[in-house]
Amino acid sequence: MENKSPLPKLLFLGVAVAGVLALGACATLARQGPSGNANVPEPAKAVDLDRYLGRWYELARYEFGYQKGCEAVTADYRLLENGEVGVTNACRQDSVDGPYKEATARGRVVEGSNNTKLKLSFFGPFYVGDYWVLDHADDYSWSIVGEPSGRNLWILSREANVSQEQRQALYNRARELGYDLSLLRETKH
Repeated sequence: MENKSPLPKLLFLGVAVAGVLALGACATLARQGPSGNANVPEPAKAVDLDRYLGRWYELARYEFGYQKGCEAVTADYRLLENGEVGVTNACRQDSVDGPYKEATARGRVVEGSNNTKLKLSFFGPFYVGDYWVLDHADDYSWSIVGEPSGRNLWILSREANVSQEQRQALYNRARELGYDLSLLRETKH
């Protein structure tokens, strides 16, 4: 006689639910931390996605656990065959010569946002993050990226090293957008 006990199925279901809850808790923890901008503005101008694609170098950021100790940070944006946006973030751990780390994401442009808002997932379908291109140079030489909570900020450039005057101008622009610069951490390249 075959054992038709529901116990193995219930056990599997319990483990699966616990895993999903754990991922949700991790996603919640990733969003916690000080908000450097209580009133994040809507993005300043439309983004030409073709011009935005390519390599960006991080000049400064608000630091959180998933990027802790990262130096020589880059973000590569590309258009995928299905119309989604692919992103590869890379860094060197603890120094510009440290071990290489990489995280990939895929996502979509939020409809009606003039290509300024992306929904990206780095961890499968369980955690989707908002990424807003708050402002950018007309020639796409720099970009300031944030998200609605004000807990994340990235100042990006097409060049790894910029003049002190250019860096200060970008910091001033972030301040004009309402960001607390005391939370900013400069990235070494």
